Amino acid sequence: MTDTAYFCVLSHEGVLAVRGPDASKFLQGQLTCNLSYLTDEISSLGARCTPKGRMQSSFRIVLDGDGYLLAMASELLQLQQADLNKYAVFSKSRLNDESADWCRFGLAGGDGSLVSLGLDLPLTADSVVRSHGMIAIRLQDGRVELWTPGADAEQVRTRLAAQLQEAPVNRWLLDQVRAGIGQVFGSTRELFIPQMINLQALGGVSFKKGCYTGQEIVARMQYLGKLKRRLQRLLIEGRQGELPAPGVEIFSPVHGSSVGEVVLAASDTDRIELLAVLQEDAAADGRLYLGSPDGLPMSLLELPYSLNADLEIQR
Repeated sequence: MTDTAYFCVLSHEGVLAVRGPDASKFLQGQLTCNLSYLTDEISSLGARCTPKGRMQSSFRIVLDGDGYLLAMASELLQLQQADLNKYAVFSKSRLNDESADWCRFGLAGGDGSLVSLGLDLPLTADSVVRSHGMIAIRLQDGRVELWTPGADAEQVRTRLAAQLQEAPVNRWLLDQVRAGIGQVFGSTRELFIPQMINLQALGGVSFKKGCYTGQEIVARMQYLGKLKRRLQRLLIEGRQGELPAPGVEIFSPVHGSSVGEVVLAASDTDRIELLAVLQEDAAADGRLYLGSPDGLPMSLLELPYSLNADLEIQR
């Protein structure tokens, strides 16, 4: 057991199931990711957009039996279920909230624990293995999501606790910030297009799949547009008050108004690390303040990956 190895319950997210004979065809016209790439061994990030290309939700999607499971921020689940149901009535698809049917754990440095559960997961990002109803998914930064049936949750939790330290979900979110993986929450719904949180760089947007809601705007931005707002990783030295919530505005003297919004924040002892979508000229200037022009100062950190438009359009 080490300080870098831990597990936690991913209590901040729920699971939306889309099942039925037409589930794949139905979702292919709704989501940014290409369902043709999904198999029992491959999962994906993805998003659902408005016709104007603004993300209503972002998620991790995985095949399960006669359909798909989408893990997303809990506060978005009912909204997405209700909205998708308007279109699902025209196909042989059904939507259900299966959050109670699954317990999802996040693991860092826990591959030995996975093996003890009969799950030998490859190191390749987005890879999936299954055993005894459990699903293990490798994330881009090497961490793992372990999905287990709700009825087995306590038994699995006990076995994990025998080998790993249990941590609060903040620890998981801190690693997510450090991995540069953005996410949509209730307060940032319909605020960003996928490229603003680098979803296309993480395999969550396909430019070869054809039409889906918002596809024209997303594709135009990739091929023709000049994106002026991008995801940045930031640091606030010293903890003063509560963590900034998603959607909190960021200011800079470069402009007289807000230059961006918080995407995700987490604490690390005496400092706060966060992801935010910022106007590029303000990020280049570097003078950034949380919440108001005289708010807490922030400094920029590097993202752990680079952007490559040529590679991104190959999906």
